[in-house]
Amino acid sequence: MLTPDLTVAAVVERAGRFLLVEEHVARRLVLNQPAGHVEPGEPLIEASIRETLEETAWHFTPEALVGIYLWSRPDRQQTFLRFAFCGQVTDHEPERPLDHGIQRAVWLTRAELQARSAHLRSPMVLKCIDDYLEGRRYSLDIVREIVQDPIALATAARPHRLRDLPNVQHLS
Repeated sequence: MLTPDLTVAAVVERAGRFLLVEEHVARRLVLNQPAGHVEPGEPLIEASIRETLEETAWHFTPEALVGIYLWSRPDRQQTFLRFAFCGQVTDHEPERPLDHGIQRAVWLTRAELQARSAHLRSPMVLKCIDDYLEGRRYSLDIVREIVQDPIALATAARPHRLRDLPNVQHLS
């Protein structure tokens, strides 16, 4: 059974440069968008805001969904399901400590990123940027968070007998 890691990423462009992070992964320094795992119960859009702040010290405002990406690592039995959002950053906090493993935030052009393609964390990095540059944008309304009322969940979990349900005619 496939159980992918659910992740989010932020695609941020400013003056032809993209916000990326250099991070240590498996003793390698790699490039990635500000990205990370969604925490249990965390809405996707909020996860992208949190991850961007934690990894870059920039406050991210998502404006659209660029795409949804499914990628399996060929060297492991690990699959990622990534929701990539694009938007703007404001209010940089340069003194804010970055997440463990993050070396620094950098701004690179697409050409600079292509030249360092051997250092990409995954092929999703460049694919997200290329999709963004092609103009792929989907309204944030496409992301639907289903939050259920805990009382309704508890009620639904109780077994019901047909005769206990309202508006059901019972045959004797």
